[in-house]
Amino acid sequence: MSGNGLSYSEQGGEAAPELAQEAAASTTPSASAAFGLFSSGTKKNEDLKQMLESSKDSAKLDAMKRIVGMIAKGKNASELFPAVVKNVASKNIEIKKLVYVYLMRYAEEQQDLALLSISTFQRALKDPNQLIRASALRVLSSIRVPIIVPIMMLAIKEASSDLSPYVRKNAAHAIQKLYSLDPEQKDMLIEVIEKLLKDRSTLVAGSVVMAFEEVCPDRIDLIHKNYRKLCNLLVDVEEWGQVVIIHMLTRYARTQFVSPWKGDEVVEEYNENNFYQSDEEQKEKVQKVKNTYTMDPDHRLLLRNTKPLLQSRNAAVVMAVAQLYWHLAPKSEAGIVSKSLVRLLRSNREVQYIVLQNIATMSIQRKGMFEPYLKSFYVRSTDPTMIKTLKLDILTNLANEANISTLLREFQTYVKSQDKQFAAATIEAIGRCATNITEVTDTCLNGLVCLLSNRDEIVVAESVVVIKKLLQTQPANHGEIIKHMAKLLDNITVPVARASILWLIGEYCERVPKIAPDVLRKTAKSFTNEDDLVKLQILNLSAKLYLTNSKQTKLLTQYILNLSKYDQSYDIRDRTRFIRQLIVPNEKSGALSKYAKKIFLAQKPAPLLESPFKDRDHFQLGTLSHTLNSRATGYLELSDWPGVAPDPSVRNVDIAEVAKEWTGIRGKPKKEKPTGKFYSESEEEEESESGSESEKEDKEETSSDESSGSYSSSEESSNSESDSKESTAKKTSRAAAESDSEDIKVKGISKKRSTSSSSDTDSTSSKESSSDSKSESDSKSDFVSGKSISAISSKKEETTVQDRKAPNKQDVFLLDLDDFCPVTTPMAVPAAALLSPSLTADLEGLSLSSSSVIDVATQVSMPTKTHELLHRMSGKGLAANYHFSRQPGIFGDCMVSVQVTVTNTTDQKIENIHIEEKKLPPGMRMHEFSPIECLEPAGSITVSMGIDFCDSTQTASFQLCTKDDHFNVSIQPPVGELLLPVTMSEKDFKKEQGMLTGMNETSATIAVAPQNSTRLVIIERVVKAANLGVVPSGQDNIHRFAAKTVHSGSLMLVTVELKESSTAQLVINTEKTVIGSILLRELKPVLSQG
Repeated sequence: MSGNGLSYSEQGGEAAPELAQEAAASTTPSASAAFGLFSSGTKKNEDLKQMLESSKDSAKLDAMKRIVGMIAKGKNASELFPAVVKNVASKNIEIKKLVYVYLMRYAEEQQDLALLSISTFQRALKDPNQLIRASALRVLSSIRVPIIVPIMMLAIKEASSDLSPYVRKNAAHAIQKLYSLDPEQKDMLIEVIEKLLKDRSTLVAGSVVMAFEEVCPDRIDLIHKNYRKLCNLLVDVEEWGQVVIIHMLTRYARTQFVSPWKGDEVVEEYNENNFYQSDEEQKEKVQKVKNTYTMDPDHRLLLRNTKPLLQSRNAAVVMAVAQLYWHLAPKSEAGIVSKSLVRLLRSNREVQYIVLQNIATMSIQRKGMFEPYLKSFYVRSTDPTMIKTLKLDILTNLANEANISTLLREFQTYVKSQDKQFAAATIEAIGRCATNITEVTDTCLNGLVCLLSNRDEIVVAESVVVIKKLLQTQPANHGEIIKHMAKLLDNITVPVARASILWLIGEYCERVPKIAPDVLRKTAKSFTNEDDLVKLQILNLSAKLYLTNSKQTKLLTQYILNLSKYDQSYDIRDRTRFIRQLIVPNEKSGALSKYAKKIFLAQKPAPLLESPFKDRDHFQLGTLSHTLNSRATGYLELSDWPGVAPDPSVRNVDIAEVAKEWTGIRGKPKKEKPTGKFYSESEEEEESESGSESEKEDKEETSSDESSGSYSSSEESSNSESDSKESTAKKTSRAAAESDSEDIKVKGISKKRSTSSSSDTDSTSSKESSSDSKSESDSKSDFVSGKSISAISSKKEETTVQDRKAPNKQDVFLLDLDDFCPVTTPMAVPAAALLSPSLTADLEGLSLSSSSVIDVATQVSMPTKTHELLHRMSGKGLAANYHFSRQPGIFGDCMVSVQVTVTNTTDQKIENIHIEEKKLPPGMRMHEFSPIECLEPAGSITVSMGIDFCDSTQTASFQLCTKDDHFNVSIQPPVGELLLPVTMSEKDFKKEQGMLTGMNETSATIAVAPQNSTRLVIIERVVKAANLGVVPSGQDNIHRFAAKTVHSGSLMLVTVELKESSTAQLVINTEKTVIGSILLRELKPVLSQG
């Protein structure tokens, strides 16, 4: 399904097609020459790698356009993955978009490299640009590694609450990918699907229904409340979504409504003679029809809202509506789809093939639907054979007494076609017409006999087969035809035709007593040269003639039986033994030989000439199973109509909720007045997103209640994100008001948690209702802090402080905290008023790891574990062990210090011990130790080296060499050794922890033995397992540890909170979620062991 939302729509959604065009256009003549078949691929890719490593954005952008152009042409660009992934954090938005396009293509193939950038993708999930957030989610869901399933789950939950409908759409797409990776997440995914099904955006509807069909198609109860909304939104949904929704609603309707076909017989009876009936009789008939069946209003709503889609330009949408009407509409109304299906026959041959297959199935049961369009199914000379055959089948289905003469004239032309396969199919069609319409049987038979003199063997052979089937229906009247066919036996060479003639002569040998023995004589001569199929019929003919005319044929029969006794075919030898025992009596013959004549000359039923589409109606039209006439994987059967309709009230939406929503919206004059509230500072985009976008979102909900055209309103809500520009003066004058509105949102979230509401309308009203009942102390403290700032600083500085407060609140607003593990430590919002304006300005923009309150600490000396690098047996007497010294900055800021102890266990000197042939993953670096010139027997020496592991536990492989030998060795770090301890106050710890909630937090509950619950034991065990610094704690039951990753400097905050009943809550907060989850897994057994 390439249509899974792969093109950006809404708000800059045209970006992807334009970029693709630019990428194609940027392939200049010289570039296209470089992409040629005989060009040097290595040289070309080296050129691209250099451009990607350039410091100029223009060179990188040009390289990415060329790479995307290569992918578009189907060329392999996977070897460029390391060079491309380095640019994933580029600040240039155009480069970032193209990098994500590339990563979506190759992330599944290069999973290990993609995992290295997972923290970048997580940060991108909070990017102000909706396209980047959506692309990050798509790349994350493309990395098919089970270890990141929890990260994907949290990302999907967060994205499902995003303000941008485009991001929510991609969340729905990610649900299917996660389900295929880990089906055990089904229950949690169903909760997200239920939430997204209530979404009012037309952009999301199709995607979430597709996720519903993939994950939980049996959960019909999720559709009840959303049924009417989906029906009303259907016209405005994109075409791919329309197809998915229509198929889902077809299944839904078959389970919820009674059959509309019950009253059709009464309606037909009423329509026949109503012209001559009196008014009273007509009224009685009408009343009778009304009493028979009344359509459910929701059933009628579905039919009414899908009818306009028959005019769609998309063939799949038209086909979906056609199958819906076929399976759900009263038979009297289903005819409206025929004109639209015939219109699709002007499309390309692939579309024609599918449409004609479905028309062929429909025309068997309801001929009247397509009879007015008979000429549309006439075969064109340019049609391929598959289309010709389908049209022929439909014409045969539509044949009746009125149009048969026209069709037979058409068939006569088809028989002369150069396409022999089609000509043979036409002859079979003539036979079907002759069987179905008795008035033309003789005419067809005579026409087929004339075809026996045709020069083309295939036409003659097919004619013989069809005549044989027709003669079986009334053999008594056609002795002359059998004689004529016997004369043709000498000229016909096609085995099937020869076998058919011999069967006819044998079956009706009593009607041609003179010709049959002569035919047996001729075939006996050529027996050894005949096809196996013909030989079997010669045996049957000899047996029948032996039983009816033994005087003339006895010797011939014995001769043929003797020939076939030694035939190469098993079937013929077996048939010979069976016939000999049955027709030639002897002592060994059983009782069956008495009944040989009855067995061989029994009356055979006439064969039925039927359409190959007769048995396909049990599959849903328009599905792959119907096309293949075989049940395909994932096919969902349509259920039978229920005898009694289920309760229709389950589809009712609570009117009180709608009224409450309207009251909440109308009671917001502050929300409706400002139409030009925008921001100009780039660092305030997050505040803009939580403030002005939520305002637009409220307007979106209002407009979608008034009409089904919520597409435009959701587009407006997205556009406010990137187009907001205005003067700083307006922004600063409204800073206090903005802060108040932000407070209202935070309070609204708390209210939302208490009411456990997940719908958009409920969350809107809950924000308003709860803002009045909030305690006065919160609002007063906010007011006082704002007032004190304005007293000591200018208005610009006031805005700066307010802006520092905004991101915390925005995080709470965007993250639905009900969906995540609760944070055990309450989040402390820093009192911005206590900081001086100058300090506030200095701290603005500083990264988390370089903050002045966090310093690298020297770890308390702990005994570190020694690992074996090279065993003395493998190293021919040279042994090597290593341990991590936990000393920062020896070889560089990003390198982990490793001490290697080399021992000579031999009785000879080992010379020139050094490192060669490093095999490191992309991005990893190594600082070698200085070569050891000579190591005496039984001597030992310790050297230091540095390795930049890039914050991953990947193995660093290299060769430890001596003067004479090379040994392959490797170093793999425990996750705890990738950290450097930091010192920080408890207050700073809580502040940083508050910024790393949601998907940046992992936690687990563990059992702790009483003797291990003391502070010293816990600190000793944690610090021994991981290079963490101890943070002072004012509570005896809570132990805090802090560190930063060696490579990127990302904070790693660890909290151990002792609970009652010998359990503890272990919480890790970090941007490096993969490292955090691995550290959690390693600390759990350390703390829980006895």
